[in-house]
Amino acid sequence: MMERIKQFARSPQGRRAAEQARRAAADPRRRRQAKSLLGKLRGRH
Repeated sequence: MMERIKQFARSPQGRRAAEQARRAAADPRRRRQAKSLLGKLRGRH
């Protein structure tokens, strides 16, 4: 499983996804949305 994740991270698609995540994390509004979503997901367990 970890090997597949590493392969994805090295691929162009993985790099693109990582860059999108970095940009979203830099945006305060998106950060708030992500935090809210994580809270909801954790609340379900």
